[in-house]
Amino acid sequence: MSSQKKPEKKQSSLNSFFGNNANKAPAKPATTKQEPTFTEQEPTMAQQEPDKTASTSTDTTEQKKRKRVIISDTEEEDEEETPPKQKTQKTALGKSTVKPVKPEASSSVPKTETMEVDPTDEKKKEPEHSDEEFDKEIEEAAAEEKEAKKEKLEMMSIIHTIASVGPGKSGVDWKKGAPIPYSVLCKTFEKCENTTKRLEITEHLVTLFVKVIDLTPEGLLQLLYMCINKLCPDYEGLELGIGESLLMKAVAQSTGRDMKQLKLDYVKCGDLGTVAMNSKGSQRTLFKPKPLTVPHVFSILKEIAKITGNSAQSRKVDKIKGLLVACQDEEAKFIIRHLEGKLRIGLAEQTVLSALAQAVVLSKISNSKLSTSKREELLSTAVDTVKYVYNQLPSYDIIIPALLKYPLDELLDHCTMHPGIPLKPMLAHPTKSLTEVLDRFEGQTFTCEFKYDGERAQIHRLEDGTINVYSRNSENMSVRYPDIMNAINKWIKPTTTSFILDCEAVAWDKQESKILPFQVLSTRKRKDVKEEDITVRVAVFAFDCLYLNGESLLQKSLKERREALAGAFQETEHEFYFAKHMDSNNIEDIQTFLDVSITSNCEGLMVKAFDSSEATYEPSKRSRNWLKVKKDYLNGVGDSMDLVVIGAYYGRGKRTSVYGAFLLACYDPETEEYQTICKIGTGFSDENLQLFYDTLKDHVIDAPKQYYCLGENAVKPDIWFAPTQVWEVKCADLSVSPRYMAGVGRVDPNKGISLRFPRFIRVRDDKDPENATSSEQVSEFYFDQANQQGNSKNNDMDYY
Repeated sequence: MSSQKKPEKKQSSLNSFFGNNANKAPAKPATTKQEPTFTEQEPTMAQQEPDKTASTSTDTTEQKKRKRVIISDTEEEDEEETPPKQKTQKTALGKSTVKPVKPEASSSVPKTETMEVDPTDEKKKEPEHSDEEFDKEIEEAAAEEKEAKKEKLEMMSIIHTIASVGPGKSGVDWKKGAPIPYSVLCKTFEKCENTTKRLEITEHLVTLFVKVIDLTPEGLLQLLYMCINKLCPDYEGLELGIGESLLMKAVAQSTGRDMKQLKLDYVKCGDLGTVAMNSKGSQRTLFKPKPLTVPHVFSILKEIAKITGNSAQSRKVDKIKGLLVACQDEEAKFIIRHLEGKLRIGLAEQTVLSALAQAVVLSKISNSKLSTSKREELLSTAVDTVKYVYNQLPSYDIIIPALLKYPLDELLDHCTMHPGIPLKPMLAHPTKSLTEVLDRFEGQTFTCEFKYDGERAQIHRLEDGTINVYSRNSENMSVRYPDIMNAINKWIKPTTTSFILDCEAVAWDKQESKILPFQVLSTRKRKDVKEEDITVRVAVFAFDCLYLNGESLLQKSLKERREALAGAFQETEHEFYFAKHMDSNNIEDIQTFLDVSITSNCEGLMVKAFDSSEATYEPSKRSRNWLKVKKDYLNGVGDSMDLVVIGAYYGRGKRTSVYGAFLLACYDPETEEYQTICKIGTGFSDENLQLFYDTLKDHVIDAPKQYYCLGENAVKPDIWFAPTQVWEVKCADLSVSPRYMAGVGRVDPNKGISLRFPRFIRVRDDKDPENATSSEQVSEFYFDQANQQGNSKNNDMDYY
């Protein structure tokens, strides 16, 4: 455990409650100026490196105004407003040529070559770009940072209030040791649904959790899962998401109501849960059913999620009917919402985590006479600690029993990261110029790595030899990559017994020994993949080692983690390579290395703190200790967003047999709404349209969901869909519109933001609808606040 660093805690005299075992952060080492070194860690790619690279003019600080051109849109009858013009600053950097020495045969430790800078010029074919892609990235990061700071301030206020008044009165009770009544949970849900204030939502949860810890602590785990509407950790992949037609059938059969009337009620109110509750309210029964309990409901929901095979639908309906028949009052509403996979009561997981931490503290100090300031200190420390632990071990199955059993400061001793439980990855901040990189890392050692254009992967190996591959969203991708699973033992050295590897899986041309574009990788099958049927091969490029042979490396510097990586694995041609990196503080060397990354079919560079106290690995965090620089950022490309498909329009002409256009929406995590943003009909191939018709027709719904924000002058499609697909979309411009609701209230009280001339780019299979571009990010794009990028060196961004 010496390798684990706990969250910084305030010193107090309260160690009698939590102990006094806090670890101190390591001292920051002195930094030295580096000589440029170019590390060639992928032998086959060196052969692709061109003799010369392009040269551009020297640095310029000329500021250019970006002009937003509004072209008349035949599909928009309403006049739309354009945002004010903003100024952005571009930086052009001198380029140099790199001539790395070709490496000898791969060895256990990658060789380091000296990089020679040659001013030779050669004209490169550069794509024509605008400045929008970088702005999209920088504004997304700024929006995340702004939201994190806002959440932190709100949480401080919440902690102060709860420390002052303590947990509220629940107004409900049950026998100590008895199962938690489901009605108690539903009443809390109802209170949360009736407010939009995070303080009140947190207070309701804290009150519930304190009561549960006091009366039925063994029921806390299942209760928490139901609060976040999950059945298990993400990596286990067990989900509900029952279709509306099946739920309607169950409601009709359990209440005796006519299906036609149910559909009319659903169209009228837009929430099937409310329809079920009202239907139950009008139903008369001879005998009052036995009250539902949280463990009973949770176990039935799990059983429903696991049902497969013959007559699966009828068996699911029977299980759902059994729950609905026993429901009282608002219980039917939340049973249906659990089954739909969407509670829509404003319960974000971070809020649940904060409430859990505070409830555990309050349950332990309920009879103590501590001052408000000391209570506040304890609550704040608890929230930071629980979030910190969860980010490296996202498993409530382990954390909650430990919280109930051990003092808070011992939590990390009993909840340590280990293979088999994927972490949320560390993410990088975008930056526009290499001078910003030097400003950020002034006086520090840093390193540059190729940024590979593939799928982020986290590979785990347990002590017993079990291997799993996880996505950035903690999805188990092992069955999707049988080629990786079968090859991985060749990469591992005999002394390596267990590990967690952070890497990128890229499409690979074995004949040419080169990386292929991401679009090629996206054509691989995602289910039922057999190695003999694979046509798109992959190579794995490893850039970090988070755990090795029973030890967490999160608190080690990147330098130490890279040494561990090289000592535990060996490159295997066409299958496994170490990420190519270069260590230099010289801007010309970095520019040259960026050029080489582009000619090697990579996206650009990752620039990382290398050998200091800031060079640790921070799970689930977008950190300024990692910066990403893409070629596109320096030249610019079109604005892009990740949007959810919620509707479609019948095709005409050659598109008669498929959907001709689609209605898209962004997501507002605060209101849990999908807000319409544009109608899109360009950028699709015939194959795209046929594929979307075939896949989306299974998700057609009779009416828009209650949580679709459409507005009074809504653009209404011919077909509505449940939110299942996320698409990357580019546009020419953003404008205020009375017909679309994205970011409504942020730029205008009654109008939203729409995309002008949107164009489809690709499907984002790696994103869930709730991870789509948020309404706040859309607003940031509109205002185009380029000054928010800054050169700030602080790193106070909270976990997201």
